[in-house]
Amino acid sequence: MAPLQATSVRRREDRRLLTGEGRYVADGKRPDMLDAVLVRSPHAHAEVRRVDGAAATAVPGFVGFYTHRDLSAVGPIPGGIGFPRPDGTPAPRTDRSLLARERVRFVGEPVALVIAETRAAAEEAAERVVVEYAALPVVTDPAEAMRPGAPAVWDETPDNIAFLWKGGDAERTAAGLRAAARVAQLRFSISRVTANSLEPRGAWAEIEPDGRLALHASIQAPFGLRNGLAENNLHVRPTDIRVLAEDVGGSFGMKAGVQAEYALVAWAAQRLKRPVRWVADRTEGFLSDEQAREMQITAELGLDAEGRFTALKVRWDVNLGAYVSGRSAWCVGNIGGIAGVYAIPAIYAECCGVLTHTVPTAAYRGAGRPEATYTIEQIIDAAARELKIDPFELRRRNLIAPEAMPYRTALTFTYDCGEFEGNMKAAADLADLESFPTRREEARQAGKLRGIGICNCIEVAGGPFLRPGKDMANLRLAQDGTLILHTGTMSVGQGVETAFCQLIAERFGVPIEKVRYAQGDTDDLPYGRGNGGSSSLCTGGSAVWLAADRLIESAKRVAAERLEAAVEDVTFEGGAFTIAGTDRSVDLATVARAAADGGEGEEGGLAEQGEFVPGAVNYPNGTHICEVEIDPDTGVAEIVRYSAVEELGAILNPMLVAGQLHGGIAQGIGQAMGEKIVHDRESGQLLTASFMDYTMPRAGDLPEFRLATREVPTKANPIGAKGVGEAGNVGALAAAMNAVNAALAPLGVGHLDMPATPARVWQAIQAAKSGRD
Repeated sequence: MAPLQATSVRRREDRRLLTGEGRYVADGKRPDMLDAVLVRSPHAHAEVRRVDGAAATAVPGFVGFYTHRDLSAVGPIPGGIGFPRPDGTPAPRTDRSLLARERVRFVGEPVALVIAETRAAAEEAAERVVVEYAALPVVTDPAEAMRPGAPAVWDETPDNIAFLWKGGDAERTAAGLRAAARVAQLRFSISRVTANSLEPRGAWAEIEPDGRLALHASIQAPFGLRNGLAENNLHVRPTDIRVLAEDVGGSFGMKAGVQAEYALVAWAAQRLKRPVRWVADRTEGFLSDEQAREMQITAELGLDAEGRFTALKVRWDVNLGAYVSGRSAWCVGNIGGIAGVYAIPAIYAECCGVLTHTVPTAAYRGAGRPEATYTIEQIIDAAARELKIDPFELRRRNLIAPEAMPYRTALTFTYDCGEFEGNMKAAADLADLESFPTRREEARQAGKLRGIGICNCIEVAGGPFLRPGKDMANLRLAQDGTLILHTGTMSVGQGVETAFCQLIAERFGVPIEKVRYAQGDTDDLPYGRGNGGSSSLCTGGSAVWLAADRLIESAKRVAAERLEAAVEDVTFEGGAFTIAGTDRSVDLATVARAAADGGEGEEGGLAEQGEFVPGAVNYPNGTHICEVEIDPDTGVAEIVRYSAVEELGAILNPMLVAGQLHGGIAQGIGQAMGEKIVHDRESGQLLTASFMDYTMPRAGDLPEFRLATREVPTKANPIGAKGVGEAGNVGALAAAMNAVNAALAPLGVGHLDMPATPARVWQAIQAAKSGRD
């Protein structure tokens, strides 16, 4: 295993991004570029009777108006998923036409495409399009959708159940619950949120001089977009399409897969033989971006007389939105995380995917991991309250011991390593847990409620779990000694450019300025994983490491010839190849020129490729402790302290790790304390379609984060790294809500669901008071 040198290096891309030199998709320009605008449905469920674009043609600059009838040669986004329905029949194949056909199924579903010379002209022409709808009954809540007589999202699925996944041992779990001295039960929910990436979705397409289609997109997985677009929509060879993604301003899982709008601009560019661009505005993003998280949870946790877990039973009823597809698997792929870091002998879980008249849900930072951790950590707190056991002690009592590793949980996952009690002790020290009673008493005397929430989190990284994905990298040594890296990983704001260049610079003993970075061009590599699943360093970085290994070995052969020595006598250190035991050496640039002169290297230098497929996933884990203070008169809940210890394997850049944890924690707190997508239940209208109504976390809402890391390297990859991108989010959701509920518990508030907005907290307090009166 290669030891990483943990060094905090500032993000080198930030100067470019902060001074307006970023290359985002909206910055792309061509002299003859056209702009596209979509006509979207104002109804959550309706028949489309007529679409008339005649009036749009009178707008100066109008170029084209298109409906689904113009797309007969273009395939839909494929529906269906490989999980059965409750009766064993296949999940419905809800293919999604790029433009709605006879029916719309959520507010914002695209109905027509308008193209003009300018964005303003396209918007004016779109406003003149007349669409005749016949409104139909609507259902937006998954529990209501499963009730008999509820409006059907798809006629062939009258019960609105897309699939029912089952995992674990039902009989053993039932026996464990029956034998338990106490069974804690809780029904609770996780709210629906949207990603709100800093850069909205967008794409533009053109025909290149060689006749191929080039699609420039804000996307986190260029190869996935290229292959899906080629195979399912445009019916061409993948190599007939070139996808390019330069700077991407956040993705969080939402910018993956084939986006309908991206496929439309690709088709339009082919049809019109001119570049065509579509970029969402913020309101359009609220209406059309894939959303996430929404589910209703039922959990039962059995405990013996000594407070040890005997069995866990969980049911998730997940709101999939209007379409079920491979993107809907987010809720199943990581459900194994409900086992947590605990020795639970028996687990049984069900995940029911429910169709509603809402925008489809898909992966969002964590993709089932935060939901799984939230499930086990909420029911543990409920058990602790019932049994009057300290929540910290109840967790500690049930931890998996380090000597039990590798440990196979009762539901899908096998942990390769972990020292969970060490995380808890370190986090308790960081949070000054011992003195919390004093702080709570001080708050009480000031008329405030104070609570502390603990969360032990673990998540799978470098997956998918059953078949980890591969990544590739190409590293070239140019004739001037510059190292040029082309990576299949995508940097979408998390600092991958810096991390990978740092990795190469340290490996070759050269300044980081001597390393050039390139990403996002499907012509550069045979394949690339892109971004997702906390895989950048552990998978993509491993591919980079292997490419570096191979390049060094190739360069050694050239250096040996130049030095007239045997290859095995040549060492490499500090950017130079030296004959062992002598002062005779050659530098990288000399080797690169020699390779080119000898015809051994590629044009412009020596190059090698690295490919890495993990033999197994890895499991980042940690402990988060959140402390809140609530004003009972106003319901305002303030996060006053937040501490987290994360065990992330080998660490390359502590500064980047801290940044990832900060962002993830902020997103988790944001959802716990304020964010929520809300629909009107009668009409299906989105009531939170702007930042006036959808509460995003702000800097003033967050305290200073106290963070620490512990290194327990994994053997799942050659550099010993575990994932970090989702770690903060996985822990924060449960820690924050556990703290809120702990603060409210003395008033008799049994359980408050997220988000803990002032109005909801105040209402819960008033309801508890009324119950006591």
